[in-house]
Amino acid sequence: MVNRKDRDFILAIDQGTTSTRAIVFDRDGRPVASAGQEFKQFYPFEGGVEHDPMEIWQSTLSVCRDALAQDIGASNIAAIGITNQRETTVIWDRQTGAPIHNAIVWQDRRTADRCRALKEQNFEDRIVAKTGLLADPYFSGTKVAWILDNVPGARARAQQGELAFGTIDSWLIWNLTKGDRHVTDVTNASRTLLFNIHDLTWDDDLLEWLAVPHNILPDVQECVADFGQAHADHFGQTIPIMGVAGDQQAATVGQACLRPGMAKSTYGTGCFILLNTGDKCVSSQARLLSTIAYGVDKKITYALEGSIFVAGAALQWLRDELGFFTSASETERLAQAAGETSVYVVPAFVGLGAPHWDPYARGAIFGLTRNTSIPDIVRATLDAVCYQTQDLIKAMEKDTKVATGTLRVDGGMAANHWFLQRLADLTGCSVERPQVIETTALGSAYLAAMGAGLIAGLDDIEARWCCAASFEPRLSADQRAALNDGWQRAVARTLSVPEERSE
Repeated sequence: MVNRKDRDFILAIDQGTTSTRAIVFDRDGRPVASAGQEFKQFYPFEGGVEHDPMEIWQSTLSVCRDALAQDIGASNIAAIGITNQRETTVIWDRQTGAPIHNAIVWQDRRTADRCRALKEQNFEDRIVAKTGLLADPYFSGTKVAWILDNVPGARARAQQGELAFGTIDSWLIWNLTKGDRHVTDVTNASRTLLFNIHDLTWDDDLLEWLAVPHNILPDVQECVADFGQAHADHFGQTIPIMGVAGDQQAATVGQACLRPGMAKSTYGTGCFILLNTGDKCVSSQARLLSTIAYGVDKKITYALEGSIFVAGAALQWLRDELGFFTSASETERLAQAAGETSVYVVPAFVGLGAPHWDPYARGAIFGLTRNTSIPDIVRATLDAVCYQTQDLIKAMEKDTKVATGTLRVDGGMAANHWFLQRLADLTGCSVERPQVIETTALGSAYLAAMGAGLIAGLDDIEARWCCAASFEPRLSADQRAALNDGWQRAVARTLSVPEERSE
């Protein structure tokens, strides 16, 4: 039996790329109940990745009910926090609530040629100046335009105000409130290519360049705000939605990286490093992203971000497509069995993110010999995530002129001790894992708890963070450099050439 007080818990919805989770946290940030559910991935063509928005909504409703049924009950929930896969794009009918197309996932590459055209027309520098983002199909803006141009009648309906666009947070809020609220938060808005992160407004120039009508857009609020009430039909009574942030920004809050210079790295489907830069929006010279980390109490905190598109997804590939193991937990044993290997895996299944930003690159394995084994390839795949992390850390150090000494880590891969030691070895950073590794959900819970008055503010969050395990580098600088040289040669062979850059 859970020891509880009335309305003393937060329900966190963590809607990710491959699964939806609901976790109930107490006011001290301890998880007391959870439920999860995977959902189907659609690959309609090479480089295309889609989700069924209705399946996402139904999975969200299901896991929330399952978590609340674990001796909690809706009457004990003070507020709901939402965190979500960012950039994934949904457009739906305002009257019926029905999506007009599958959700186009952040990994999707179908708008690569449109992004290339923006660069050729010299729009990218202006886009970077306003959004902190590059002209890349990763982001939502070109996905919105693609749906409007490819679903018959959609553009005309959008211009008439019949359609609504949202990232997954907006889609969930719309459904939770039964269409009462069409809103998003500043972090999700900042990932659309449509939002000016300096003026904090939907930008008319960006909307014109990307051919997106203004009346399709949600209202934008801070991360701690009144996002509406989850309807009583869903959980038996209304529950306020008080905190929202995109998954990587929520993890930044959950990891208490709340001071300039603090960095976290989340290892889920992809890997994303955010470095807190405080109230200064740092313009990257190393092809990183400048983004909003969070907005609380009328104050915006910025971050530098490096995005790796494939991390845990590469292990899923080894498991599901190649059948190398049945559970990701086996990768630790397999990697230990391999020893050092000359094999390099570059998991560019959907192109390469920072610092290369090559949507046309594709995955490859280098250094195969007759005696290459399954453990060798598993180890090389884990190594690839570490090497890509090192690339991002070096880029951040170039931008900030400050060495990154400590990296706080979370996500599913953070349960692998071998991986975290290897991460320390190949980056040269101290690696810290917190007691609660579900920091994405925890961050959204903290934001909602602030809105509900259960915790006082950001300083309260910082005081709650606790390190459960730390890993120090064991390799020498020369050993690290030699291994990295091999990685850089492998990546160079993977990058696309101009004649390959077509859909």
